[in-house]
Amino acid sequence: MKFKVSVIGAGNVGATTAQRIYEKGYSDVVLIDILEDMPQGKSLDMLESGPVLGTDANIIGSNSYNESKNSDVVVITAGIARKPGMSRDDLLITNMKIVGSVTKEVVKRSPNAILVVVSNPLDAMVQHAYNISGFPKERVVGMAGILDTARFRTFLSQELNVSVTNISAYVLGGHGDTMVPLIGSTTVGGVPISTLIKPNRLNEIIQRTRDGGAEIVGLLKTGSAYYAPSAAVAQMVESILLDRKEILPCAALLEGEYEINGLYAGVPIKLGANGIEEIIEIDLTDEESKALKNSAESVKELIEIMDKN
Repeated sequence: MKFKVSVIGAGNVGATTAQRIYEKGYSDVVLIDILEDMPQGKSLDMLESGPVLGTDANIIGSNSYNESKNSDVVVITAGIARKPGMSRDDLLITNMKIVGSVTKEVVKRSPNAILVVVSNPLDAMVQHAYNISGFPKERVVGMAGILDTARFRTFLSQELNVSVTNISAYVLGGHGDTMVPLIGSTTVGGVPISTLIKPNRLNEIIQRTRDGGAEIVGLLKTGSAYYAPSAAVAQMVESILLDRKEILPCAALLEGEYEINGLYAGVPIKLGANGIEEIIEIDLTDEESKALKNSAESVKELIEIMDKN
């Protein structure tokens, strides 16, 4: 029996996510959007690639949430995208309303699903989806840390001219300016990164990582990143559906871990068939611990703004 994944939002992130999951072949996919005929057209185009790719999975597009019934995983990408000059936080109230509405619709039809939230500002949106859904914390998770870590590893790979597969790193905290690359535990082939790159240059790479999304927005001018974000989502969905129990940096609800309570933040988690199966607490330097708490406070400020609207 194939799994069923619904992707809400057929824009660039949602459609590319649906494509990546469909191409894996282990899950049928439903792509949902409010724009009439658009998800149907995109999904039909993907379906017709099946004979070339050798996948017998099915993918359909719909303007109705009814098609998402009994999904194993629901990916929420719906919301407006950033434009040049906008921060992720500028999207807060608009996307709060969109994500809240979407969450209500999907949980009615898929009460046993695991929610993967991608909409920005990520940490606030996943917390809002958690509050609206009524789901246990294990079944509501946010995609951000995988993407931020991938950007960091990419830039380190370019700097050192080594394979990305040789770079071990984590970027934790909120998905924004306060994200926290863990320099103390970043290694290249087992060698600490601090011994390979001078501090000033390393700080430049860290800043580029923090600005990674804005850099792409500035280049595209009419949209935001979607190839790397969709790859990150697909990795999460695969770890859930195939019960791979990968240790991945994702946004999870912390209840005392890392001395943070009642807030979603990016931390390493074990992601499997039950969703967030464990929050992994790794040793942080005092500076990293302080930065992670500061990042959580930034998320808290957004939550407080949402609570007033």
